[in-house]
Amino acid sequence: MDIIIWIATNVFGEAAILLGFIVLLGLVLQKKSASQTVSGTFKAIIGFLIISAGAGVIVNALTVFEPLWKEVFNLSAEPLGEFMGQEGFNAKYGSAVTLAMTLGFVINVILARFTKLKYIYLTGHMMFWTTTIFAGVVVQAAGDISFTKLVIFLSIFMGLYWTIQPALTQPFMRKITGNDNIALGHTSASVALLGALAGKVLGNKDNDSEKIKLPKGLEFLRDSNVITALTMGLLFLVGAIIISFKDTPGAQELIAAAGDKNFIIYAIIQSFTFAAGIAVVLLGVRMFIGEMVPAFKGIATKIVPGAKPALDSPIVFPYAPNAVILGFLGAFVGALIWLVVLGNTVGYVFVPTMIVLFFHAATAGVFGNATGGVRGALMAGFITSTVVAWGQFIMVKMLLSDTIPDTAMWAADSDMFLLGPIVRFLSQLFF
Repeated sequence: MDIIIWIATNVFGEAAILLGFIVLLGLVLQKKSASQTVSGTFKAIIGFLIISAGAGVIVNALTVFEPLWKEVFNLSAEPLGEFMGQEGFNAKYGSAVTLAMTLGFVINVILARFTKLKYIYLTGHMMFWTTTIFAGVVVQAAGDISFTKLVIFLSIFMGLYWTIQPALTQPFMRKITGNDNIALGHTSASVALLGALAGKVLGNKDNDSEKIKLPKGLEFLRDSNVITALTMGLLFLVGAIIISFKDTPGAQELIAAAGDKNFIIYAIIQSFTFAAGIAVVLLGVRMFIGEMVPAFKGIATKIVPGAKPALDSPIVFPYAPNAVILGFLGAFVGALIWLVVLGNTVGYVFVPTMIVLFFHAATAGVFGNATGGVRGALMAGFITSTVVAWGQFIMVKMLLSDTIPDTAMWAADSDMFLLGPIVRFLSQLFF
């Protein structure tokens, strides 16, 4: 019994170690060399631990952004309040998330092997974040759920999602790529489908975006780190300038937080800190996913001959690079509109995280262009910002308020927002 308790505490109770064992197992089964096995296992563990460090940086920046814009809008809404946060949630439920992600992938492989849905979902970082967000929704809805029940529920739900999602987008993927070799495996699938449908109904497919010549000066929009820093910098700057001219107690308190620094400079630094935090988290995700995906893929392809890989959203970007930019521009305009609307209607400060808006709107733009040309791409981008803005509000205030609302402000995606209420309903139904 003591051995079982020790294993539960130090292996299943420590997400980074459990992840390392999973990667180790995958590499061993593929008969990798000792050097590759040790390197892959260690990098996966280190990458996972980096995520918590980056998440802390992001939260610190958000604690400035939210009160800043609440003061701008003269909002009296309550702050986020007491919540677990990503670091605390990982400590308590990270092992369940990791195990559910692994078992969910196994279910995906089994379904691909024995059904007509021959898709293997290989976008590892999305597997991690989606499982994390849905775990937060389940814990919020069901309370102190047991480890076993949480793992079983999440693994089944994720396995079904990772199998069905690529199948739903594949008809449009064939249109975009001209073949049936690859599939989309990404949480932007919902807005991609909505964008394609909107383009089909309201767009003009003859006015293809790729007939437009965009200036090379806009190439920086393809760098997510740059546009995140640029956009958040602009929002922090505008907010700081407005606060500097206000003489309310709230404005004075915000300015005092800057200490000896000029408040505008202080605010700009916070925007870059936010972008840096995301970059750190993504570094950690890429590091552990870079080891986990090959371990998964090597096993899956041996079990499911002829399976199609469902891959990250950038796989569609080369097919319509102008639509990528148009989709993002449509989302950027929409994000600014919803920032003002949400602030003045429901008292919520929308955090328009560009890392989400760019990849989702860009993907939706390509899908929208395939059916509706330039107009379809722009509409798809605006639809993306609408789903992300209102979805973030609902997720933060209603579905994750006690668990990881901080994570939902920057890491939750389109599919998560639309499926979140379903996960909550199922949680209340079964637990």
